[in-house]
Amino acid sequence: MMMTDLYETQRAMRGMRQAAIQRGVVAILDVGTSKIACLILKFDGEEIDRSEGIGTLRGQSSFRVIGAATTRSRGVELGESCALAETERAIRTAVQAAQKMANVRVDHCIACIAGGQPRSYGLAGAAEIEGDQVTEQDIARVLSASDVPDYGTDREILHAQPVNFAVDHRSGLIDPRGQIGNKLACDLHMLTVDRIVLQNLIYCIKRCDLELAGLASSAYVAGVASLVEDEQELGAACIDMGGGATGISIFIKKHMIYADSVRLGGDHITQDIAKGLQVPITAAERMKTFHGGVVATGMDDRDLIEIGGDTGDWEKDRRTVTRSELIGIMRPRVEEILEDVRASLDAAGFEHLPSQQIVLTGGASQIPGLDTLAPRILGQQVRIGRPLRIQGLPQAATGAAFASAVGLALFAAHPQDEWWDFDISGDRYPARSFRRAVKWLKDNW
Repeated sequence: MMMTDLYETQRAMRGMRQAAIQRGVVAILDVGTSKIACLILKFDGEEIDRSEGIGTLRGQSSFRVIGAATTRSRGVELGESCALAETERAIRTAVQAAQKMANVRVDHCIACIAGGQPRSYGLAGAAEIEGDQVTEQDIARVLSASDVPDYGTDREILHAQPVNFAVDHRSGLIDPRGQIGNKLACDLHMLTVDRIVLQNLIYCIKRCDLELAGLASSAYVAGVASLVEDEQELGAACIDMGGGATGISIFIKKHMIYADSVRLGGDHITQDIAKGLQVPITAAERMKTFHGGVVATGMDDRDLIEIGGDTGDWEKDRRTVTRSELIGIMRPRVEEILEDVRASLDAAGFEHLPSQQIVLTGGASQIPGLDTLAPRILGQQVRIGRPLRIQGLPQAATGAAFASAVGLALFAAHPQDEWWDFDISGDRYPARSFRRAVKWLKDNW
């Protein structure tokens, strides 16, 4: 897909989102490795203007959740769909259950993607201001002058958000419109993902008779839902610990400036338990949920857990294991995930931010003792985060496992400006020179 095609596709999706919101309902779809969550949002058409400039969350359409459903995910591994027919059936099941609860039919959905090996790039562009004051056309021209890297034909741009403007030598502007000056410069954060992974997800959604009205990175939307305003402003990382992948997003000045993912998650911990104790995956998942942990105490040596089973072998089915042994299986994998996250944050230059707050969210962040273990590996400023409350969300869907779904609902109601929201003429798509986000992060913040 050429840049022009991508630009037009993203613009078309923006138009569909607008139409869906005016019609009143839209589905939110979080296709994960362990579960598929669907929320149905009802919009009342009022725009509450909370915008603070370009790139920030714009005027929010007020909404409430009128339907919610989850189903066990099938055909998804490492946050990527690998068995399309299975994934399609699971999506259809979740959407139909949510529609039944909402008693409404939905044609449009907004989805998020956890896999696809996201890559972040920091772009910069500059252009002369044509009149006395900065106009929307000047912003479009500066975006088209950005030095887009040669990210490869097998990848697709998922986000391209302006994160900082400068007029002459005045930097740090959120909205340059109306500013007087001669030269406008812009920093842009671009995120690309594997094209095949994206196409597989789009194919599954289309097969479920849904029109795609938006796509987002699940690491990004988890950050939108889990980081409080001060954290987004001063600098923080959101670590979304899912089933098959762990998403990483870094925010500052209310913008995402870096995203990555580690291809390990809660399901890998479950598989370790299943292999280590020779039990089925379902039994391992139950043990992890009810008895799991990562920090052992003296009490845990005496705490016996019945493994259970239905093999028919009485001796095998009556086995017990101490909680210490279970923790001994879980802890190395959790440490591995956190160490990979630490390596990604180091590569991103996270230590250069004024604040080093780290927020853990996602289903796997619920493991007892993680709040003690994580600071040893990631640094002292770590907290376990829950997503923001949104109106109408059932109690069962308010936990950390629903951070991406809640963030996606917020993203649907008020997406950030991306370069396709500006009128860039076809012959002026950004030039392509190479520059990675890591160096850009250090230079710009």
